[in-house]
Amino acid sequence: MSDLQKSRTSVDIYGQQYIIIGTESSSHTRLVASMVDDKMREISSKNPYLDSSKLAVLTAVNAVNDYIKVKDRLEQLENELKREKD
Repeated sequence: MSDLQKSRTSVDIYGQQYIIIGTESSSHTRLVASMVDDKMREISSKNPYLDSSKLAVLTAVNAVNDYIKVKDRLEQLENELKREKD
C-alpha cells in the first residue's frame, strides 16, 4: 500500500452510485466519472438495446482506443523533439 493520502469520492455513473477510493483529488475523480458517464450515454444513444455489461465494455474499449491514440501521438511528438535537438 502507498503512503499517499487516499480520498473517498461518491460519483454517479450511468445511474449507479459508486464510491471511488484513490489518491487523486475528488474533483479529478468526479471529472473522470463524468467523462465515463458521458461516453456511456453517447454509446447508449446510438444503440439503446445494449445491456449494462456490454455498454461498460464498449465504453472501456473506446477509452483505451482514445488512450492509445494519444499515447502514440505523444511518442511521435517526443521523437520529433528529440530529432530537432540532435
